[in-house]
Amino acid sequence: MAPTQSAAAPAAPSSATTPRRRADLLVAAVALALAFWVTSGLWLGPDTRAITVNSSDQALFEWLLAYGAHALTHAENPLFTHLLNAPDGVNLAVNTSITVYAVAFAPLTYLIGPPATFLMILTLNLAATAYAWYWFLSRFRPGTGAEPLVRFRFAAALGGLFCGFAPGMISHANAHLNWTAGWLVPIIVWRVLRMREPGRWLRNGLLLGVLVAVAFSIAAEGLFFTALACGVFLAVWALAPGRRAEARAALPAYLRGLGVTAVVAGALLSYPLWLHFLGPQRFHGTGFDSRIHAEDIAAFGAFPERSFAGLAGLDSTLAPNPTEENSFFGLPLLILTVACLVMLWRSADAGRRATLRALAITAGVFTVLSFGPVVKWFGVITEIPLPYALLDHVPVFNAALPARLALVVTPVIGILLALAVDCLRGAAPLPPRLRLAWTAGFAAALVPLLPTTLLTIEREPVPAFITSGAWREHVSPGGVLAPVPFTLDVLPDGQRWQAYALAHRQGEFAIPSGFFLGPGGPDGRGRIGPIPRATDALLFDVAKNGVVPPITDTDRAAARADLRHWGAEVVVLADRVHGAKFPVHHDALLRATTELLGPPRRVHDVWLWRLA
Repeated sequence: MAPTQSAAAPAAPSSATTPRRRADLLVAAVALALAFWVTSGLWLGPDTRAITVNSSDQALFEWLLAYGAHALTHAENPLFTHLLNAPDGVNLAVNTSITVYAVAFAPLTYLIGPPATFLMILTLNLAATAYAWYWFLSRFRPGTGAEPLVRFRFAAALGGLFCGFAPGMISHANAHLNWTAGWLVPIIVWRVLRMREPGRWLRNGLLLGVLVAVAFSIAAEGLFFTALACGVFLAVWALAPGRRAEARAALPAYLRGLGVTAVVAGALLSYPLWLHFLGPQRFHGTGFDSRIHAEDIAAFGAFPERSFAGLAGLDSTLAPNPTEENSFFGLPLLILTVACLVMLWRSADAGRRATLRALAITAGVFTVLSFGPVVKWFGVITEIPLPYALLDHVPVFNAALPARLALVVTPVIGILLALAVDCLRGAAPLPPRLRLAWTAGFAAALVPLLPTTLLTIEREPVPAFITSGAWREHVSPGGVLAPVPFTLDVLPDGQRWQAYALAHRQGEFAIPSGFFLGPGGPDGRGRIGPIPRATDALLFDVAKNGVVPPITDTDRAAARADLRHWGAEVVVLADRVHGAKFPVHHDALLRATTELLGPPRRVHDVWLWRLA
């Protein structure tokens, strides 16, 4: 007979604990490895490399990190700045300000610079999204005493890794620090589902309120979509015949908890929300055409560019740009997902069927909404109306891009894949042919979607005029330095210079124009950058086309008036200028600016015009 263990002796660890921890560590390692693989082109030189298809947003997020750190350490407003768009300033609350990231990573920004910090966050976003979904699938229990949603760690890992490295995530990894922060979604979903716990409505409401505030500051549009998806899922689930009594019993706790959430989030976000809806330099609705930025119906069955299928030439051009491949699941994965749903439905009890029905309807609703206001098929925009047309001008919806609603479908597919593998692993042994068929189906659907590295290019260095601090000899503290060409999304150098100066504690200089969303679009909507004045419009055309038009005295007078309006003290043209969408014609810019302002001075590696 085995000896009896003393009651005072510590309990032996569960035999399953060590393998589970190993599984957790393995999934984390795989997620990090995949994230480094996807971003490896930037790791070759964070300060010298840029994302090929979206160096504009990369420069913007680097600037936001630098400005956020500067605002934190200099007690400045993190949500409104006069350093851009002088003299009017920019309302960062209506832009993607990523305030939480900027504050949390401020020490790192000062230590290694904005480009490297940007890359660190981008890489961690991808890995954390995959791991957060894995953790949710393997740990969340639908009820007291219930088994985890997914019992087998391999199944949870498959679902989590798909959510973290799905085509939409890889597409947005082209510089979108907001949309790659997908790790927020499973945490929010978890907290929403925990709201049903009796007696814990205050605690749960507080936690969710803080999460909502954090998510709003990082990805407000993503938070909006997550809230909509939770609402649709819970409504469908609660209306299932077998769940109505359970839903009625949980409703009081939900309402109390959501009330606390609203109070907490409202208090934390009161100033950002005031700036967003009532503050200076606000606007209502983006300037992007919802017909163009809607998901092509054919895109759901297409393959993404940065994937194994894309390398084999099976990608398409159905997205408005390479950063907006929000679905692109490929036909094999769509077929596999339907097969998984059918298999799960047949083996499920009434309670599990309520969950499957809610998942399927949520995916269907967001699929249809992602098609936008009219049908778009293989790039052809028709006049056939769709349900989103009813929402196109509704506040908040008019500030979102309908194509991105397809991103909600990604975790639904990931959950169904995980549930299917879990079901197949837990069922009686399958006949060899059926097991082979399922294995082949998963391989055919997922292998073509395996991600490849982001495309990167070498970008022009920040001039020594900035890095050496020589600019301080020509610009007063907080004065206006006007880079030529004037800073826009496609000409981001001015903000890169500013980010360098702020992150290296050189001081402040303001710039005219900039890459931001501000007022001035049609019907009160927003636009990228300010409304152009005569001088920046002229120099933009020269930078893009390389043609210097005849410069008249009227042009010179307009240039002087524009520079006075901006309060510019100097105008600066670097030897190398980055164009995000086209090569910049430097010599033509030098000639045009000289004809407008007279001969420049040579200072370090820039041409400088000092204004009286």
